[in-house]
Amino acid sequence: MTLKMKRAAVTAIALSLATGLGACSPVKNVNSSLYSENQPVVERNNFTLDLMAGGSGLTVPEQARLADWFETLDVGYGDRISIDDPLSSAAVREDVAAVASRFGLLVEQGAPVTVGFVDPGNVRVVVTRSMASVPNCPNWSDQAMGNLGNNTSPNFGCAVNSNLAAMVANPEHLLEGAEGTGDTIVMSSTKAIATYREAQPTGAEGLPEISSEGN
Repeated sequence: MTLKMKRAAVTAIALSLATGLGACSPVKNVNSSLYSENQPVVERNNFTLDLMAGGSGLTVPEQARLADWFETLDVGYGDRISIDDPLSSAAVREDVAAVASRFGLLVEQGAPVTVGFVDPGNVRVVVTRSMASVPNCPNWSDQAMGNLGNNTSPNFGCAVNSNLAAMVANPEHLLEGAEGTGDTIVMSSTKAIATYREAQPTGAEGLPEISSEGN
């Protein structure tokens, strides 16, 4: 066997060994940071109900239908209510707002785009509900692999972020945070300061007399 043939044989053996080792330890996307790749995702769903409306607003039966629909959906904090009204009737808005107030909700300005058209003489009430979840959790995809690079586990953050997504009252706060009204109640904001200033010092009454002698 010539030297050239020997070199070709050695090269072929080395390539076969490299291919075999590569099959035993597949290359995957690794996370070398301490940041979690498992983050909450917020999904929005729109529920619609078309109601007949007149110049004086909603009739009593239509208001009852709306109330029953809200109760069926179990609307509550975090849900957003809006009206798709081609005529922008103030009377209709007041009637819908009155029904929504029974469930502790307000009617927002504007409405999301929904499927289909609102028939003439009708209005569409839209309830937008957001839900938060963490996809692909738990993630034990690397449980059989070695971690020689001390990389962060794909399951890192699943427990904390899944609990956060399940407990948050309004999932929209995960996207934008809660907005304040801008109003400041002076009495409430200064209550802690006033309590601290008016508190009597602990040594104001002197130290108690303690004797080790028996009575």
